[in-house]
Amino acid sequence: MSALKHDLFSVVPKHYQHILALAFAVNEINENPHILPNLTLGFHIHDSYNNIRRTYHATLLLLSALERFIPNYLCDNQKNLVAVIGGLDAQISTHVATLLKNYKVPQLIYGSVPLMNDKSLGLTFYQMVPHEALQYTGILSLLLHFKWIWIGVLVMDNENGERFLQTVLPKFSESGICFAFIKRVPMLTSVSELNSMFDDGAKIHTEVRNSTANVVVFYGESNSMVFLRWLPYFSEHPPNLPKGIVWITTAEMELTALVYQRYWDTEIFDGALFFTIHSNNLPEFIPFVEGLNPFSTKGDGFIRDFWQQAFGCVFTNPDVVDVEGDICNGEEKLENLPAPFFEMSMNGHSYSIYNAVYAVAHALHDMSSSRLKHRAMEDRGLKLQNQELWQLHHFLKRVSFNNSSGDKISFDQHGELLAGFDVINWIVSPNQSFHRVKVGRVDPSQIFTINGDAITWHSSFNQSHPLSLCTERCHPGFRKKLKEGEPFCCYDCIPCPEGKISAQEDVNDCDKCSDEKYPNKNRDVCIPKNLSFLSYEEPLGISLAFFALFFSLITAFVLGTFMKHHNTPIVKANNRDLTYTLLISLLLCFLSALLFIGRRDWSMCLLRQTAFGIIFSVAVSCVLAKTITVVLAFMATKPGSRMRKWVGKGLTTSVVFSCSFVQAGICTVWLGSSPPFPDVDMHSVNKEVVLECNEGSVPMFYCVLGYMGFLAIVSFTLAFLARKLPDSFNEAKFITFSMLVFCSVWVSFVPTYLSTKGKYTVAVEIFSILASSAGLLGCIFAPKCYIIVLRPELNNREHLIRNKA
Repeated sequence: MSALKHDLFSVVPKHYQHILALAFAVNEINENPHILPNLTLGFHIHDSYNNIRRTYHATLLLLSALERFIPNYLCDNQKNLVAVIGGLDAQISTHVATLLKNYKVPQLIYGSVPLMNDKSLGLTFYQMVPHEALQYTGILSLLLHFKWIWIGVLVMDNENGERFLQTVLPKFSESGICFAFIKRVPMLTSVSELNSMFDDGAKIHTEVRNSTANVVVFYGESNSMVFLRWLPYFSEHPPNLPKGIVWITTAEMELTALVYQRYWDTEIFDGALFFTIHSNNLPEFIPFVEGLNPFSTKGDGFIRDFWQQAFGCVFTNPDVVDVEGDICNGEEKLENLPAPFFEMSMNGHSYSIYNAVYAVAHALHDMSSSRLKHRAMEDRGLKLQNQELWQLHHFLKRVSFNNSSGDKISFDQHGELLAGFDVINWIVSPNQSFHRVKVGRVDPSQIFTINGDAITWHSSFNQSHPLSLCTERCHPGFRKKLKEGEPFCCYDCIPCPEGKISAQEDVNDCDKCSDEKYPNKNRDVCIPKNLSFLSYEEPLGISLAFFALFFSLITAFVLGTFMKHHNTPIVKANNRDLTYTLLISLLLCFLSALLFIGRRDWSMCLLRQTAFGIIFSVAVSCVLAKTITVVLAFMATKPGSRMRKWVGKGLTTSVVFSCSFVQAGICTVWLGSSPPFPDVDMHSVNKEVVLECNEGSVPMFYCVLGYMGFLAIVSFTLAFLARKLPDSFNEAKFITFSMLVFCSVWVSFVPTYLSTKGKYTVAVEIFSILASSAGLLGCIFAPKCYIIVLRPELNNREHLIRNKA
């Protein structure tokens, strides 16, 4: 068993845990009689030194004999290379895989995955990390969950960073995420690049500090943390980043520190959200780590170097008399080290190494258990030859087991681990101690879960949910209006137009309420409209009904008075039958107004307009007949006039019947072609659903009114011309005034009717019916009733003859 370890040009003590995870897994397997009972696993560790040449050299050492650099030559059976675990960065893995493909040796990658469209090039590796697309889904879900739509982006300046910009950020944009800035972080591989890093870092520091975005997504690799820890120190002033930032980092990054960064401020990481490879607690690992001691641990060539770098002490050397610095005494406690230097619990990368060792062990176990695959094994013991190890791929692809913490380990058809990512919240205390809290997860099925209440935010946010917006959100009742030339996340908020609402924040357009509802004052909710119709239960309906009945009673009283005094001269002189017909029609006119009040139905809608039109036509026809009678009567009094034969009941009956018949014919055509019907008007009045009678054919309705108006105008004209005829009881004067009132009412009715809405339209028509009928009643019959009731002495024939002109 072999592994490659990658360090930056300065020591990263935290990576020592990767070695411990490897050793811990191998020890567990070798002590477990149920896995590889006839085999003992071993391992070699080599460093790549972040150098292509050294990476190839280390890989060739793995393929050579022990302590002899002769590739392809093995002189004993003590070193059988089964698999390689590594490396931490994608570039290392690519170089290693380039050599291993010739030997068909599998590589299990626990860090960044090499950038390749597919594995058709023959590079044989297995990913101990889930597919990166799952991580990007989790980051996007996290941003959308907290509604962080205005973010900054930092990416490593390499091929993987460019791929992130080209393929991932467009998907973020499609989901409504805008970018305050996008910056490429320089790759630091040598001391000579420090000046360039300082220049670029100062620009990035200024961008982050001046940006209104409070959330920054950092796509990086294992050495990216070096730059992030430098960020506060790029300031021209004392190290600072004068505002809180919610850092969201990818799983390839760990919270690490170089040795010289031991005392650097780490407040920048307070409240950060790290996506990490899913890991679980391994109870036996902590006792294993606690048992380490540089003076008693054997076979670990790294522990002394780690101890010196992590604790800042030195070991005594017999060859050196004076030793500078504190002496390492072995009593130092690993649990006292800061988290960027070392953690007692396994982090994501160490957990992946642990699972990688077990994956190889289970694959070897399955391979050794297959008789068909190992017929050439000797009876005295199991001996695996290199030429047989290529078959390990077959078993690695199909490996499936539960590790000691209960997590299932298996690969998909692409050699990618079927697992998820954890979301870790880093909490930095004032004493620079760290706490790591798991607050979310992305499952392999792309289900994202987050516990926002468990997150501790940066102290500058006062533990309130941070916002990251270009502009303040548009509240309900408003909609977004994009600013020209700026990202779509930057906009103005304008009120919803009349008749529309927005019930949510940041809507692009307002929604129109359904016909049954209307917007409230704030235009953020639709309210059900009230049913509206002129009813007997409201003051307006009660008032109109009262006046209709009141005038009906007066009309009935006048009719009774005339019938009681039907033999008096004043009644006889005004054509009793025609008078009775007119009074009865006026009584029906007043009562017809009641047809317009109350909830409408089919019968009411069919009856009310036609009844109104016919009854009023009868009334106006009677007035017209009276007018004609007056004119003809005067003309008949002249000597030798031929008009005498036209004066009589036959003429009045013909006038009333013919004029009324024409109106009845118009109404019949109306009812036969397009009759009125019950309808609902949802648009005329904003807050009401008006129950009304649709006129069916509006032209026919105006034909009815027009014909009635025609009769009134003819009557008015004739009465006006006959108003000065010499007669004490000359009705032409009263008819003239009554027709003037009648025509004035109905001429004003048309514009008023068209300008009103809802139940008030009906009220206008009722008022016109009552006013015009009352005008006819008062103007024509009030003078006669005055004489009949109050001045009966004037109601005699002598008075009539004496006052003739």
